[in-house]
Amino acid sequence: MSSIALNSLRFSIQFWLSVEIVQSWWEHMNFASFEEAKIFFDSNKKMINATPFVKWVWGKRQIIPQLKKFFPTEYNNYHEPFLGWWAVFFNLQKKQSFLSDVNAELVNTYKVIKENPKELIHFLESFSTLSFRTWYGIYKNVTPYEKEFYETIRAWDRQENWQEQYSEVQRAGRFIYLNRTCFNWLYRVNSKWQFNVPMWSYKNPDFIQKENILNVSKLLNRTKAIIKFQSFDKVLDNVKNWDLVYFDPPYDTLTETANFTSYNESGFGRDMQVKLRDVCVKLDKVWVKFMMSNHNTNFIREIYAWFRFEIVKARRNVNSKGSGRGEVEEVVVMNY
Repeated sequence: MSSIALNSLRFSIQFWLSVEIVQSWWEHMNFASFEEAKIFFDSNKKMINATPFVKWVWGKRQIIPQLKKFFPTEYNNYHEPFLGWWAVFFNLQKKQSFLSDVNAELVNTYKVIKENPKELIHFLESFSTLSFRTWYGIYKNVTPYEKEFYETIRAWDRQENWQEQYSEVQRAGRFIYLNRTCFNWLYRVNSKWQFNVPMWSYKNPDFIQKENILNVSKLLNRTKAIIKFQSFDKVLDNVKNWDLVYFDPPYDTLTETANFTSYNESGFGRDMQVKLRDVCVKLDKVWVKFMMSNHNTNFIREIYAWFRFEIVKARRNVNSKGSGRGEVEEVVVMNY
């Protein structure tokens, strides 16, 4: 085989592997030729390979290879009402995406990255400067990797009406910084809705992520992502026939209890699990495809009894008891 033919074959293999990962680009770009497709994938490789800019302790990245087997091959727009880590969005990269959550700071951060990525990066880069420490009342010569600096930034939400005192860019920078430096990348608030996770001893965590933030911004714009602060039931207002909705709600408790409104750590009780099930039933009636991930509990299997089930394995590394860590079963519920 000639060197030209060999290089052509090598590219073909690499190209089709890329298409398998982001099939949606092949579907909606309407390439006129193989060469046009090659140019697109080569010039947009960094955008296509963008990754979530936050770490999420219960993120879906570890089980994406298992979930991929269950994604439908054909659907229209994509909806993800529980943002979290957005690993599924980053994997599907559909032409039109509707993304939402009830975490105001997370939603604000995604909006800022989509609309003002360079301003956000500039703000994050300023964390190590004397002017930043002076402006925000950090009078000791401490770095962003030290506890005093961390706790000063974390304390912003202890101020009255704090969200009105800081710009959207400042709030987004705070969210990313705290996420990348806090214990186990947890997002937890107290009864006053104040972030209360302590700092952890990571070695020089990258909270700026300049290149990735720029590529995430490009991806959000190229996929025409509409980002909203709203509850999961509002997805019913935007869906159309043959759209796909992926639900990744706070999971059901693994411990069985007689209390129907049993709550997990996020306060999302079984009454809310039933409300989510009712939304899924409504989606099914209007010919919308849905996929939902949850713990494989008797309760979840019962309330979704007439839909399709698949089981996947995931590691659970965050638990107050060592016996609660390790591999657990998750159930994937679908109506297709």
